[in-house]
Amino acid sequence: MTTKPIQAFGTEAPDADLKQIQIERRTVLPDDVEIDILYCGVCHSDLHFAKNDWGMTEYPVVPGHEIVGRVKQIGDNVSKHKVGDIVAVGCLVDSCRTCQNCKNDLEQYCPEWVGTYGGYDKHLETNTHGGYSQSIVVDEAFVLSVPSNLDLAGVAPVLCAGITTWSPLRYWNVGEGTKVAVVGLGGLGHMALKLANALGAHVTLFSRSPNKIEDAKALGAHEVVISTDESQMEAAMGRFDLILDTVPYEHDFNPYINTLNVNGTLVILGFLGVLEPPLVTVPMIMGRKSVAGSLIGGIAETQELLDFCGKHNITSDVEMIKMQDINTAYKRMLKSDVKYRFVIDMSSLK
Repeated sequence: MTTKPIQAFGTEAPDADLKQIQIERRTVLPDDVEIDILYCGVCHSDLHFAKNDWGMTEYPVVPGHEIVGRVKQIGDNVSKHKVGDIVAVGCLVDSCRTCQNCKNDLEQYCPEWVGTYGGYDKHLETNTHGGYSQSIVVDEAFVLSVPSNLDLAGVAPVLCAGITTWSPLRYWNVGEGTKVAVVGLGGLGHMALKLANALGAHVTLFSRSPNKIEDAKALGAHEVVISTDESQMEAAMGRFDLILDTVPYEHDFNPYINTLNVNGTLVILGFLGVLEPPLVTVPMIMGRKSVAGSLIGGIAETQELLDFCGKHNITSDVEMIKMQDINTAYKRMLKSDVKYRFVIDMSSLK
């Protein structure tokens, strides 16, 4: 198979900064779409993967799975997209296509799903590389259409932060009258507020900081509960049908479980790892309350989200950076010093 070199930003070791490198992309196959990348969002997963925090990274790695770009070339079999279209690519670029999960539009749970970076490219027989690059070649089945009315830079984080919160909102049937709470006001949290509000839910933010009340309400929260205030937490007991916990670091889930209604569910979206302190099961048993996890969404669900965002004019709140500023952005992201998502202007890589 023929390839061509392109410029990208990646790292060759967990303790090394990202820098400009050259990678190879496959030439377009019959089912492929080649995309010139315009914008790429910066996700916490990018940082964790670059630093090998999860112990699975193979180097070199080029992060980035919140991609918006313009179609440059299409294969002979491509019918969904044409040259010049504005399209998007999220966290997946392939799956087995045949398992029960794939048949049910749940490619994110396919045992053989292929991540946009750090996955296995069956064509090149190498690791996949992500959106911190000039272009990408993706099978059309994993390329999404972008509504024309949306700000393209703001669309990029919808491909991860957006779908990560949208999928549980849809699975747990959030709509008019549903009482939804969100823990954490970051990249995921701010999208959860916007989306839950647009679905018609009554939306509450749990926050440790009173300084976030004004921002939360501007983003769609009807109220804010300060989680360090015992009286406010006690008043919230038994109120919520669904809680989306977006905090990406170890914390105590038990106080939030107490605020669930009977049959309520707390969904873990941000934290990967062992729960400390352990869950106390008494309120779960006494109220048939659940603790669940959720990943991203499948391709059909992600397209549904983009269409919903187009209808309601929803995008992420972003801070634009140049590709060369990515290492500084990572440091700021660890301090939660961004409202609410960094997006790379990929023209800076040229």
